[in-house]
Formats: sequence, C-alpha cells, structure tokens
Amino acid sequence: MRRRQYRGARRRRGAILIVVALATIPLLGMVAFAVDYGYLLKAKSDLQRAADATALAAVLSLEPTANGYQDLEAVRAVVREYAAANTGGEFTVLDSDITIGRFEPSTIYTNLQIVQTGIYDSVRVTLRRDGNANPRAPLFFAKAIGFSEASVTATATAALQKAQGLKAGSDILPFGIPLSEWESMNTGSSWNIYGDGRILDDWGNEIPGNWGTIDVGYSGNSTDDLNDQILNGLQQTDLDALYETGTIPTSTHINAFYAMWLDADTGLSVGLKQSIYQIIGQQRLIPIYDTLLDEGGDNMEAHIVNWGVVTLTDAHFHGSVNTHLDITKSYMYDGDLYAQSDLSDDTNVIENAFTTPVLLE
Repeated sequence: MRRRQYRGARRRRGAILIVVALATIPLLGMVAFAVDYGYLLKAKSDLQRAADATALAAVLSLEPTANGYQDLEAVRAVVREYAAANTGGEFTVLDSDITIGRFEPSTIYTNLQIVQTGIYDSVRVTLRRDGNANPRAPLFFAKAIGFSEASVTATATAALQKAQGLKAGSDILPFGIPLSEWESMNTGSSWNIYGDGRILDDWGNEIPGNWGTIDVGYSGNSTDDLNDQILNGLQQTDLDALYETGTIPTSTHINAFYAMWLDADTGLSVGLKQSIYQIIGQQRLIPIYDTLLDEGGDNMEAHIVNWGVVTLTDAHFHGSVNTHLDITKSYMYDGDLYAQSDLSDDTNVIENAFTTPVLLE
C-alpha cells in the first residue's frame, strides 16, 4: 500500500514538473515582451525629449531682420545640430521632417495648422528611427520570434510667443514717438524720430527743442536713470514706482495696451550720448503716445497708448538743432517680455515683438 502511494506521489510530481515547464514558455515570452516593450517606451521617450529640445532651440533662430528676412537654412542647420546633440551622436533629419511657418491662432486649441504666410514663428520637427533616416531601434528577446528591430518616431512643434507687455529687464528706449508717425510707417522703413527738429502738441503748438524723453518710472527721471534704462532695460524699481502712483494696476509688468500718462521732457541730452552709441544696431521697445500736453518749460505729459519695436541704426549729436536718432521700424525677440498667454489671441499683442518659445504639441 505504501509502495503504491509512493509511486502515485512520484507520478504527481512528474505531472507538476511538466505543467511548470509548459507554463514557463509563455511566462518567458511575456517577460521578453515586457523587456522589449519597456525598452521601446524609453527609446520613444528619449526621442521625444530630443525632438522637444530641438524644436525649442530652432525656433529661436527665426528672429527676423528689420525688413522681415528670416534665414530658414540657418534654422534647419540648428535643427540638425541639436538633434545630433540630443540623441548622443550622428543623427539624420530629413528636409521633409522640418516644417517652418506660422501657427494659425484660430487652430491652436483644435487642429493645429502651420501656414507659410507672414512672419514665421513656428518650427515642427520629426525625429525618426525607422530605417529611412536612421537605423531602427534594436530589440532583444523578440529576435526569437523573428522581430529584431522596431520603428520609433517623435514629433514636436515649438512657437515663439507673442509679447503682450513689458517686465523687468525688457529692452526699452525711453523716447516718445507720436502714434500718427508710427502708423504712417511700414515695417522695415527707416526715419529719424527727430524729423525736422520740431513736433507739435495736440493743439498744433510747436514745442521748443527736439523730441523728448519719457519718464518710464519715477517722475523726473535723471540722466543717470535714462542711461540705465537705455543700457539695461526696464527695472523692477521703475515698475514699483508706476504701481505706487497708481499709473499701472500691477507691479509685475506693463500691459502694452494699458493707456497711461507719463511725464516727459523736451530735448535729447548730450549726457545720453555714450549710452546711445553703445546700442546702435540693437532692437528696443519705444513708447508711442497719441497726446502730448505742454505744461510750460520742459514740463510735458505724454499719453502712452502702445509700444513699438525699433532698431537704432545711427545717432547724431550736433547741438540742439541737428541732434537726432535714426531708427527703423523693426522686429525683436526679447525673452524678458510679458507673453500673451492666450495663443489664440493675435490682436492684444505688441506688433512684431516675440518672446520665450513654447511647445504647441
């Protein structure tokens, strides 16, 4: 009796071993699948990070020249440079996988469209490891069932945000331009904002001297303050001063479309000469006024209604009659500008001013 039980136990143990052996095969297959699948997920994630970084870097190269020219070949070169740097070696990006254009605001939150009209502000990049541009991703255990590699692709689209206002650090030129003069000029057109040496106030009265400075901050900015703004941009102390006097509703930024009265002074002080010479060739935001009130002497108030982008192309300091600056209505990229957070709104933005890039998809 005991002998039969022993033999029966041996038969049961043998059957269990067979079952375990048979079950091990699919279990090993599942483990192999999990390892390869995990590897592909990581490869996809790494490629997506590389695409994101590449698109963000490339879109910064889209800053136009004063006349609107954009070097698209330079943008493509940046795409290839950053794709290689972010994938750890040589990496091929096909021309067909680089789309440069302008994102259509009305499609930003629905079905994003990149169009080839106007000033370009977007770069879409596809990085692929699919056997066409680069080798496919290798597999490990899947080779046992005839799959040695798999395709992996990643796409990213980055755009330059449009600027809505000015924050601390924003590059400004604290001189006023009449709205009528600004609207009469096309982008890329050059003129000197001193003009014929005179400007008229809202009643048609001629203001002595040449065009003047705008006090963007403390009332009665000194020459030192103006020099600091010309060289270093808008300061937080300027924003604080405007907020403390109730001129702006927040101390974080100046909304470009928030109308405000600021003190102004006639003339262009020779004390600004060296600072002006240092920024020739650079872009600056300049305040635009629609009304200028002459309070007598050098005391004026300017009603600022907008800001515009200019390039300072030259400067002339030859006494009170012939001193003027040559500027071009232009484009700019300034990472310190306050962005329009609603990408579908292309109306409440500073014309031709772009700021930090953002991923769209």
